[in-house]
Amino acid sequence: MSDDSSGPILVPILGDQLTRTLASLRGRTKDDTVILMMEVRDEATYVKHHKQKIALIFSAMRHFAAELEDAGWQVDYVKLTDEDNAGSFTGEVARAVERHDPRAVHIVEAGEWRVQQAIEEWPDKFDCEVEILTDDRFVCTLAEFNEWAEDRKTLRMENFYREMRRKTGLLMNGEEPEGGDWNYDSENRKPPREGLEAPQRPLFEPDEITQECIALVEEKFGDHFGSLETFRWPVTRGEAEKAADAFFAERIEKFGPYQDAMVHGQDDLFHSMLSTSINLGLLDPLELCERAQKSYENGKAPINSVEGFIRQLIGWREYVRGFYWRFMPGLESDNALNAQRALPEFYWTGETDMRCLADAIRSTRDNAHAHHIQRLMVLGNFALIAGIDPREVQDWYLVVYADAYEWVELPNVAAMILYADGGKLATKPYAASGNYINKMSNYCSDCKYSVSKKTEEDACPFNSLYWRFMDRHRDRLESNPRIGRIYSNWDRMDEDKRQAYLDRAEAFLDTLTPADSRWARTD
Repeated sequence: MSDDSSGPILVPILGDQLTRTLASLRGRTKDDTVILMMEVRDEATYVKHHKQKIALIFSAMRHFAAELEDAGWQVDYVKLTDEDNAGSFTGEVARAVERHDPRAVHIVEAGEWRVQQAIEEWPDKFDCEVEILTDDRFVCTLAEFNEWAEDRKTLRMENFYREMRRKTGLLMNGEEPEGGDWNYDSENRKPPREGLEAPQRPLFEPDEITQECIALVEEKFGDHFGSLETFRWPVTRGEAEKAADAFFAERIEKFGPYQDAMVHGQDDLFHSMLSTSINLGLLDPLELCERAQKSYENGKAPINSVEGFIRQLIGWREYVRGFYWRFMPGLESDNALNAQRALPEFYWTGETDMRCLADAIRSTRDNAHAHHIQRLMVLGNFALIAGIDPREVQDWYLVVYADAYEWVELPNVAAMILYADGGKLATKPYAASGNYINKMSNYCSDCKYSVSKKTEEDACPFNSLYWRFMDRHRDRLESNPRIGRIYSNWDRMDEDKRQAYLDRAEAFLDTLTPADSRWARTD
């Protein structure tokens, strides 16, 4: 520790901690605190993040720093292009310790495993006290999650979600759920009717700061995936609140019924599009849940829409965070189904005749976004039934989505989408043939492939890949009560038909080109 105990408290704030009530800021005085914010190359390149994602985080950080300075805080802001930028969080904190000679460093725990491992080494690296504070922006602490999980054979999100409903009191009528049911999923699976359109979400024109960040990203990370031309994300709390206002005023009513629907060329439909702002720390998820509940109480949204929205935040989001920390670091290397195929190149280019995949990848490239059913049942379903290597799929999802941070992305991909954890999270693999996509979208009507055909050359590839997947993993899956009956259908087919499915699947897989190495990890 420094001999001069009168130095300030150094408060590093990471790019996903842009919250004025952050634990490391509460109780601090402005004349005794130096806030450190850092744009570092390591974080932009450990995977080659989507250009919009980097621009979004840098712009949001710069705006947040400016707001703090306007409020009277001393902010030491290190830009990516600063001459002596060390390129890493640890390196930049070390330089800040030299500059400011703090008596202590106070930092809120990181959201990602690898960053937290680095932070935990700081007490041995710096000649001052280092205090790592709990991130209390979540409803459920990690200790509470582990206590909930400790003696359970299965960690079902639904059970966890009910505990969070009780803890928060959201949509509760005493000890019972409002409306009599905990879950209204059965009312939230409407296919898109012809002509279904949603109101345009707010688009935020890049201001001078954002334009500088866009130019910086194009210059420094021009070889990364994605387009910057359509960047219209909210980058401040004020803009994020406007986006939330529009959702609650215009889209929440139909969010529930059509949350699983997919329409070609309509990238947002009735989704909130608030996940980037929530994960940056610009919006409080509990406040959003309370607003959703008021929409129900005021008669502006049905209970199925409101419950579905609340479940995503205090159910799924909280659950996957706890799951991530409970099973890391092993989760990132899990491969229970021994999937070894390389990620196809079309995941980066969008050059595929499968209309559903091409549209989801186009939206991903242009917007750094695709909604959850496109991620799960189109992009993810294909990766699952084609047997794509989990690490390659995980990296792809982490790269391409502006709201993807490893703590939320990895459990969704490794465990929910790919079943790579062997079923700790999901009760079954979410494998489906083309019938599901046809039911929930308008993709199939103008596709080169026919969803009604099974084994012909122009049959939808999802059909044969589905049966190949089920056949390959029969020993593991047949005893699962949720899907075991599927094998009765397989067994009722004659041998020639079963073989035709398998041959068509193999023939299709042989046409796939592995992804170019330019998209690989940089670490």
